Amino acid sequence: MPDDLPLADPPPTGHSVIQSYLNTLDASPGVYRMLDTENRVLYVGKARNLKARVSNYARPSGHSARIDRMIRNTATMMFLTTRTETEALLLEQNLIKQLKPKFNVLLRDDKSFPNILVSREHGFPQIKKHRGAKKEKGKYYGPFASAGSVNRTLNQLQRVFLLRNCSDAMFESRTRPCLLYQIKRCCGPCVGKVTEADYADLVRDAERFLSGKSTKVQGDLAKQMGEASEAMEFERAAALRDRIKALTQVQTTQGINPEGVTEADVIALHLDGGQACVQVFFIRANQNWGNRDYYPRTGSGAEEAEILEAFLGQFYADREPPRQILLSHPIENLDLMTQALTDKLGRKVDVQVPLRGEKAELVSGAARNARESLARKLSESATQGKLLAGLAEALALDGPPKRIEVYDNSHIQGTNAVGGMIVAGTDGFLKSQYRKFNIKGESITPGDDFGMMKEVLERRFKRLLKEDPDRKTENWPDLLLIDGGAGQVSAVAEILGELGVKDVPFVGVAKGVDRDAGKEEFYRPGGRPFALRHNDPVLYFVQRLRDEAHRFAIGTHRAKRAKAITATPLDDIAGVGATRKRALLAHFGSAKAVSRAHLADLKAVDGISEALAEKVYDFFNERG
Repeated sequence: MPDDLPLADPPPTGHSVIQSYLNTLDASPGVYRMLDTENRVLYVGKARNLKARVSNYARPSGHSARIDRMIRNTATMMFLTTRTETEALLLEQNLIKQLKPKFNVLLRDDKSFPNILVSREHGFPQIKKHRGAKKEKGKYYGPFASAGSVNRTLNQLQRVFLLRNCSDAMFESRTRPCLLYQIKRCCGPCVGKVTEADYADLVRDAERFLSGKSTKVQGDLAKQMGEASEAMEFERAAALRDRIKALTQVQTTQGINPEGVTEADVIALHLDGGQACVQVFFIRANQNWGNRDYYPRTGSGAEEAEILEAFLGQFYADREPPRQILLSHPIENLDLMTQALTDKLGRKVDVQVPLRGEKAELVSGAARNARESLARKLSESATQGKLLAGLAEALALDGPPKRIEVYDNSHIQGTNAVGGMIVAGTDGFLKSQYRKFNIKGESITPGDDFGMMKEVLERRFKRLLKEDPDRKTENWPDLLLIDGGAGQVSAVAEILGELGVKDVPFVGVAKGVDRDAGKEEFYRPGGRPFALRHNDPVLYFVQRLRDEAHRFAIGTHRAKRAKAITATPLDDIAGVGATRKRALLAHFGSAKAVSRAHLADLKAVDGISEALAEKVYDFFNERG
């Protein structure tokens, strides 16, 4: 460029830009987006009256420091009108989750919650843990705060109600009782130890308990125990006594069991120094089914009302709300949020901030937990920050890394090969960001670690370059840690060079000559290997990162291998799903027997149509 050409002026930003949009807006409800000079979304908001809301931002004064910074950075705006403000609220929260704007409150953990499912697809219903879409026939009870809380409840329910938890295929294949029957955790329906009618009574009692009618269940059991004792059926009376004892233990381990709150989510917020913790307690059937803490990003200084309202909108975006929600702080648009949640549930949702009584005590307990959890989190974050700063100094990085990606491979003599990527940052391990890579390259020699690493990194960075070429999101790593020495480092340098990724630092971590933990050597491109002091906290930190990557890769490999072991040729036949596969295997005993079956025998299987029987027969004949 010639020196005498004038430089282009930067695009205007601030109040004048926002003012220029007022003539194009009316009083419609809708959603607006504020963008900076690089078209990055700074903020997503909703309004009952778009023109009135935007005119507030056009004022040169009267804003908080956070909003003032946002306005100064605004170069353009985008608008979407909606029919109602409720629609605007829902659209706003969806866009926030999708775009992750810098100045919005953002809920960063959107994992689903597990439920207990009492299946209805079998004469002897199965009781089990369920996560995800509720497609299977049966009754669902939940949500529970964690898999651990579900497992504890299931364990106790087995002791009380003796319901089976085995799969239908295992149920059909049993010829003698399993260990659970021997230890009195199952009533043995698979081998006829209980009638279908008696088992139905057990299922009904379990459902009554999960619906909050545990006192009635306990009373019925006590009455039955008395009748058995009077009839001198002492063995049956002893079994009922044990069930009553187990039920009492379930009730005492539920923690807080409110008498006046049947179904509610108790949500409490604690804010300290710009960091927030939200505690959610799940009350169902007058029982505490666990709690979970969240640490939403506070949008550079939002207040309690805005944080809690944004949390509610995003938390229930893909979850079913309960009949009642108890909050620790009032929110700005209480009526609007109540209406949105009511529309989602299909019946009235009561959102309130209780000030006295049992509900206020529940909220107070949740707020105490939020305060204590945030204090622990801040302490851990301070320690994590020191470790990241120490890592940056040890590896000569420009600054503490905010996102570290650690890669490892796992296989057995090249079979079922997988690559694993774990992610760590200022908040510790970010497990929602972990990724697995099934090695697909046909040209890779079994056991070729270099080839597997090349495929993993190519797939990872090609996707990054496609989805975020300008690096506007937080998905780009500040540091790569590779399990290996000079060879792996050279291979990574070659791969990233071919992709044009030249500014992401990477380091190989290899065990020393004795392959002992504590003698790790670090390899950088073009540099000599070096080591850290044996008792250096940074060394322990790197070991934890590498061990976590190894654990994740090994676990992924084992899951893939286990799936391969149970795989059959039936999996490759279009139209043969899990249910029809079970029917074929139950009828013939094995996939090999299915492959040898005559067409007439295939048509005789329950659930297999003539067309599907012909497809299965043709599949194996063509293969043979």
